[in-house]
Amino acid sequence: MKKETVTEKDLFAILEILNKIDMKYWLDGGWGVDILTGKQNREHRDIDIDFDANFTEKVIETLTKIGYEVVVDWMPARMELWHENYGYIDIHPLILDEDGSAKQADLESGFYHFEKDYFTKVIYKNREIACISKKAQELFHTGYKLTDVDLADLENLKAIE
Repeated sequence: MKKETVTEKDLFAILEILNKIDMKYWLDGGWGVDILTGKQNREHRDIDIDFDANFTEKVIETLTKIGYEVVVDWMPARMELWHENYGYIDIHPLILDEDGSAKQADLESGFYHFEKDYFTKVIYKNREIACISKKAQELFHTGYKLTDVDLADLENLKAIE
């Protein structure tokens, strides 16, 4: 049976691995919401990482070298990988613009656009962690049928000033 939960310890281990690549990246998704709120609010199935697309090959090489296996390949939009000890990670390459904005490929040969205020950094348990902003998280939780987990994340985002 595949590991279906990514713990905070798993998250920190993966962030340390990504830090060694020396690239820009941001935590997104459920862990991104919890980092913004300053506490873990729920269990997480995966880690969502948005990162500088110039490092795509290096990120995939680094993750597979430590034992991750590709389970979904929708590149250049996203790739999901799984590791027996760390669980799932969902990687999203971003094309970074000089003005601080970015874009991510979508599945119809277009792009999602990220304004520069979609990116932030917060202190979480004495670590500075780059993540997607509250504004972006709220926007990313639109345009589809929300699950109970999505609704919980939105409720947790309301607690942030």
